[in-house]
Amino acid sequence: MLNKLSTALLLIDLQQAFDEPSWGQRNNPQAESNIALLLARWRQENMPVIHVRHFSTEANSSLRPDRPGVAYKNEAKPISGEIEFSKSVNSAFIGTGLESYLHQQKINTLVIVGISTDHCVSTTTRMAANLGFNNLLVSDACATFDRRAADGKLFLAEDVHQIHLASLDREFCTVRTTAEILQMRFE
Repeated sequence: MLNKLSTALLLIDLQQAFDEPSWGQRNNPQAESNIALLLARWRQENMPVIHVRHFSTEANSSLRPDRPGVAYKNEAKPISGEIEFSKSVNSAFIGTGLESYLHQQKINTLVIVGISTDHCVSTTTRMAANLGFNNLLVSDACATFDRRAADGKLFLAEDVHQIHLASLDREFCTVRTTAEILQMRFE
């Protein structure tokens, strides 16, 4: 059972730029629909929702604040009363007021979703654990892309995703599915 007031849904980098073909093949095509289900539950229960968006400082990035790709995906647009933070690095805790906000609101549990599993989601999850937060990472509400190693070897997005979930689970978070989270009771 989770406490309604101390459990926040943390949405990371759900931005339109990640729909661009230049990112390559992606896993978890259902991630956004699962995120929408979780977001609807959080809103229905009047629980804290926190949106984090990447504002790149790289000259050619489609995630720059002045580019259309920085906009939220339709499934994850904030509504009135939901908190937003912007970041320019992988961790949602660096250069933002996220940690202070969580402490001020007495939020100690984060349900984490977003893009990409192996970059900003992983970094934020690791740092949240190191800062003492209890984390639930929603495996089918995160996604990543194929990655190429320095030697040119291709790693498929689903493999990258599963390896990162495995390395995070029971060390920095508890990995759960959308269905498992939706079945949880909130007091």
